Amino acid sequence: MTAPLAVTEHAATIHGAPPADMPLLDVAELEKRFPVSGTIGPLGRLRRRMKGGPVHLPHVHAVDDVSFVIRKGETVGLVGESGCGKSTLVRVLTRLLDPSGGIVRLGGRELSLTPARRFAKDPDRGRIQMVFQDAGESINPRFTAFAAIADPLRRLRGLKGAALTAKVERAADQCGLPRALLTRFPHQLSGGQRARVGIARAVAVEPDLLVLDEPTAALDVSVQVVILQLLDTLKTDLGMSYLFVSHDLGVVRLICDRVLVMYLGKIVESGPARDVFANPLHPYTRALVDAAPSLHDRGAGRIRLQGEPRSPIDPDPNVCRFYGRCPKGTDRCTTAMPELRRFGDREVACHFAEEITSR
Repeated sequence: MTAPLAVTEHAATIHGAPPADMPLLDVAELEKRFPVSGTIGPLGRLRRRMKGGPVHLPHVHAVDDVSFVIRKGETVGLVGESGCGKSTLVRVLTRLLDPSGGIVRLGGRELSLTPARRFAKDPDRGRIQMVFQDAGESINPRFTAFAAIADPLRRLRGLKGAALTAKVERAADQCGLPRALLTRFPHQLSGGQRARVGIARAVAVEPDLLVLDEPTAALDVSVQVVILQLLDTLKTDLGMSYLFVSHDLGVVRLICDRVLVMYLGKIVESGPARDVFANPLHPYTRALVDAAPSLHDRGAGRIRLQGEPRSPIDPDPNVCRFYGRCPKGTDRCTTAMPELRRFGDREVACHFAEEITSR
């Protein structure tokens, strides 16, 4: 069995400066679990203490053994249904949440060793920035556009006075935000203008990695195109890498170099975006592609998922997370969790991937 790329490359890291061919972001065996204390209740906990045993709370496994890499200048897409763990994953990567286990390494430094509460003031905070889904909700309503863009520059770069003003104006210019709008508050701006403020705030500190969580979901279609073009220009001009989280497979196919497909906390398929969408090797990826609007009628060949997703609370480690909805599921899927295996430049977590690749 071939080890996941991130684990292999992480193991090759040595102390000191990272090798030139090391990825910008290296994520290895990352986990994030949330305790569900309400499922036991105070009476249940009291009974367990009276019996002398430890109180073991059930946990939601939001991110479970996730490994991948992002290279310099690369755009990687992250797709999956709502509730699959995408937002939790990006919040762990951007150090808004602490992981329950695993490694997050950025440019050779292991970020997961620094608690999230301390990383907010860390010198490397500016190296990884996030653009949120709804700029209107993520910008302080009491901040003008200028103040919103200036805030990370003050906190992370210590800028003030003329140097701060020059940097804010430069970020606004790069994002196509007229300087005349810098004195306005979020409610005085259109959706597209607020999106530009959110992007300018993130790129002002010149990050190496920009994490975009559904950055165009709250925008009209015509504005989405303009913002996507802006992001493409910024990536080239500033030399950034992107992790692009989206439900819109068409956008991911268009702008991403590689794609990660996530289901109930696990990566089930990864590879070049064009290849993954043209020929999915995992049944779940096939179902996502078949569910996307298309001008071509795929007819009876479409996969239509039935049933409900399995519970993410303490899932059985021996049962495939997709079992019960998968059209290919067999008894084997209930006794051995499929792991990511290499198929050319793809990785797929399915026992039956050979059958699909042989077609």
